[in-house]
Amino acid sequence: MTRIEQKDNNKKGRFILYEGDKKAGEMTYVWVDDYKIIIDHTEVDTVYGGKGYGKVLVMEAVKFARKQDIKIIPLCPFAKKVFDNDSDIQDVRF
Repeated sequence: MTRIEQKDNNKKGRFILYEGDKKAGEMTYVWVDDYKIIIDHTEVDTVYGGKGYGKVLVMEAVKFARKQDIKIIPLCPFAKKVFDNDSDIQDVRF
């Protein structure tokens, strides 16, 4: 079973994905202003590779952006690739 925890201090934040009680991956972001965040890093532990956890983290940020009515700048190469390949999430891309 997986779960995602978000930590945010209004300047930067992160989504942490856990498999059971072990940290499997993390995606970090920084606030540009009140309406935009930059995804700057996505990382999944190699033990958990191939499970799609990186995309799960990016999609959690998309869900957050929609709920907060903000935009995402995907500077992280992995996040950029997810955005480039998914037309359904372009509404939150800046």
